[in-house]
Amino acid sequence: MRAIWKGAVSFGLVNVPVRLYSATENHDVQFRQVHREDGGRIKYKRICSIDGEEVAYDDIAKGYETEDGDMVVLTDEDFSELPSRSSKEINVEKFVPADQIDPMLLDKSYYLEPDKSATKPYVLLREALESENRMAIVTVSIRTRMTMAVLRVRDGVIVMQTMLWPDEIRSPDFAHVEEAGEASEKEMAMARLLIEQLAGEYDADDYEDDYAAAVQALVKAKVEGGEVQVPAAEAEESGEVVDLLAALAKSVEKAKASRGEAPTTSSASDDAGSDTGTSGSATKKAAAKKAPAKKSAAPAKKAAAKKTAKKTSKKAS
Repeated sequence: MRAIWKGAVSFGLVNVPVRLYSATENHDVQFRQVHREDGGRIKYKRICSIDGEEVAYDDIAKGYETEDGDMVVLTDEDFSELPSRSSKEINVEKFVPADQIDPMLLDKSYYLEPDKSATKPYVLLREALESENRMAIVTVSIRTRMTMAVLRVRDGVIVMQTMLWPDEIRSPDFAHVEEAGEASEKEMAMARLLIEQLAGEYDADDYEDDYAAAVQALVKAKVEGGEVQVPAAEAEESGEVVDLLAALAKSVEKAKASRGEAPTTSSASDDAGSDTGTSGSATKKAAAKKAPAKKSAAPAKKAAAKKTAKKTSKKAS
């Protein structure tokens, strides 16, 4: 890894020189826009929308569009007058309980590595954060812009995560969710059963990006000139689920089957059927329809017996 920033963590009178490293990376497959016919890459020119002339990079400035559609041009001199912090310090403002930080506020993650001469105060800060189960709220200037961040410990290393400002978090406005009402006791019982069936420990190695792997296989096949095998889509179950309770019951059985457990014929699934009027009542109705067929068979035998009796009496006469 290559350090992207150098500075120091400052708390009280203690300074810890550190280097900053990006803790995450994007493994999304990158595509280029190309000409379909020959694969040539597409290039774009910087054209002014007013005079139609191509604009040199040195002549490009930043512009802010107002609500009225007017454009305000801002120069480098304008930005130089704005308040900014180019300090190379990560200033600890306060230490707060770890559970007070809403994960929604967390943004980009960085590893902090201490200088060799600052290992002892670095370890002191790390162990203090762990023992007190707290995070450090800090301010830091990255690329001349001050931002809020938190310091926490992960796998023995101090991690800095930048934070969004509170007004950058949108508030949900879903009225229909509140109008939906509460779940029934049967639905809750079945939902708890489903959660128990799917409960487990999180292991990142259990998951992988199937799309990225499929794209890599596709590109490899193209390079080697082979045939590309497109996997068939999984067949979906036909029919619609009558209600939420029946859907939960089916989900529980599916979860058990995936674990190799025998399907349950307990009262839970029976209750789902009787509550929705599907499985139990449908069987009874089908049986009721078959019953009259047995009665119609008896008169046919009697009629045949009468005909035979008449033929016998004629021969006798």
